Amino acid sequence: MKVKVLMVCLGNICRSPLAEGILQAKLPQENFLVDSAGTGNWHVGEQPDSRSIEVAKKYGIDLTTQRARQFKKSDFSTFDHIFVMDQSNYNNVIQLAETAEDKAKVRLLLEVLDATKKAEVPDPYYGGPDGFEHVYQLIDQACTLIASDLKS
Repeated sequence: MKVKVLMVCLGNICRSPLAEGILQAKLPQENFLVDSAGTGNWHVGEQPDSRSIEVAKKYGIDLTTQRARQFKKSDFSTFDHIFVMDQSNYNNVIQLAETAEDKAKVRLLLEVLDATKKAEVPDPYYGGPDGFEHVYQLIDQACTLIASDLKS
């Protein structure tokens, strides 16, 4: 049985597609399924932001087959782990949770780096390429630890 991981941000075009691609690249696909979603519906059906595609490509990761979708209640039953990029995403996802088990699946992505901080992955949407590089590096660090943990 595959372990299923969902990455969630606001529009599913910047941070969560990067997190999906990065974690997917670190895990054997025969044992793991990684997906992403957004809490909002503005970009449903669209490719990730071109700047996310560009920074991922720089590190050998192809995001061009991804399409944005909105998080839905059924994701709680589909996925074993749900990682959100910031507190706002966390609150939006938790509002849809119906059980304590659902809530227990949801964590801030950067908690894996330091559980004592409520660190957030900043939204690079309104910034330039440097913001996307910074976000890539943060997500990559977290996904390295998540992949190691999931494989053990």
